[in-house]
Amino acid sequence: MKFTSLLASAAMVLGLATGAMAEDKTKVGFVYVGPVGDGGWTYEHDKGRQAVEAEFGDKVETVFVESVPEGPDAERVMTQMALEGADLIFTTSFGYMDPTINVAKKFPKVKFEHATGYKQAENVSVYSARFYEGRAVQGTIAGRMTKSNIVGYIGSYPIPEVIRGINSAFIHARKVNPDVQFKIVWAYTWFDPAKEADAAKVLIEQGADVILQHTDSTAPQAAAQAAGNVITFGQASDMSEYAPMPRVSSIIDNWAPYYIARTKAVMDGTWTSVSTWDGIGAGMVGIGEISDAVPADVKAEALALKDALANGSYHAFTGPLKKQDGSDWLAEGETADDGTLAGMNFYVEGIEGDIPN
Repeated sequence: MKFTSLLASAAMVLGLATGAMAEDKTKVGFVYVGPVGDGGWTYEHDKGRQAVEAEFGDKVETVFVESVPEGPDAERVMTQMALEGADLIFTTSFGYMDPTINVAKKFPKVKFEHATGYKQAENVSVYSARFYEGRAVQGTIAGRMTKSNIVGYIGSYPIPEVIRGINSAFIHARKVNPDVQFKIVWAYTWFDPAKEADAAKVLIEQGADVILQHTDSTAPQAAAQAAGNVITFGQASDMSEYAPMPRVSSIIDNWAPYYIARTKAVMDGTWTSVSTWDGIGAGMVGIGEISDAVPADVKAEALALKDALANGSYHAFTGPLKKQDGSDWLAEGETADDGTLAGMNFYVEGIEGDIPN
């Protein structure tokens, strides 16, 4: 009888310990706008999630939901994650901003991190990368390598993040080639291979021999490869399967260090609401290997620009610069402030066409 009681007590202690261990595990959720296999934006965010697992092992549990539309569905997914015990939720697309704020109000003990937005709360941080620095490098290569002097750009949505990228690429293409023109097609999607391929084909038909994209699939790379003599750049991920041509370089989003640091902050109780906007220097933006399809002198010029952006000796938006309507924006040597960049809603001088509403 005594022995049986001891066994029962031991079992109860073991059960309590197991329950405590389960409770101690930090649960981290990720909400993705595209599929994890998109080869671009969501693929890189999911690599960050996997890095969290590799870093903390059985101290964490991660969950994710992919291909979540921006809107009511996002709010439903976030709510479900919170109800299922998530301690920290990363919401990884601009259109998740208001849903994140709405759900965070209902779950004040859950920490939220929203990518590329600007609305914070006591339990909501925001984070983004200075992708426009990478666009400056791409613009330099594009301006040097175009033979038609027409560069095509596939835009996702006309939000400041995308407009900044277009302006930065154009400014730096024009610096090395005053005759370059940009043609912009708006796809109104982050990820839709068919729409992205169609946009690339339209731009190529209009004479573009360089295609830049702010959409997430590899479809523009495939369209350029089929056309021949058109160069492209990987978006968000390396897309190196298309190297050395048409993909001659890329912007790579490196989220892993941030995701690891913010998860650790939840674990050790030091998490606070912050706004993070890092670039090449901090390692959040990487430049993919520049392929041998790029002449050596152009590669050297692009890498020198990358280094200057990284060490802070050069800013991608440095005057003199005018707005599209010809009005003065930045004087000689003046650099753009973060507030203007964060809300950018205008093209710089030389870009044709209007920004859609």
